[in-house]
Amino acid sequence: MHRRDCQLCEEMLAELAALARRLPLPPLEVVDVDSDLQLQRRHGVDVPVLLLDGSVVCRHRLDRDELMRLLGSSSGERAEGAVRSP
Repeated sequence: MHRRDCQLCEEMLAELAALARRLPLPPLEVVDVDSDLQLQRRHGVDVPVLLLDGSVVCRHRLDRDELMRLLGSSSGERAEGAVRSP
């Protein structure tokens, strides 16, 4: 999940973009955590959050190793992240 004016969110997006230039990644869906009250309650200040099939991959900073591990065990599945600017 992403939040407006969130430096960590922007950093994670940039790292994911750089990683996607080197490796094939599933499509990324960026979601503004403040766009939905339920998302605000679930994630609060724990943004950004990167999800893969609804499960948390990492929070705050990109964990490349964990993302690669999960992508290896879920080949062909879609990643979605909490990282969209409104």
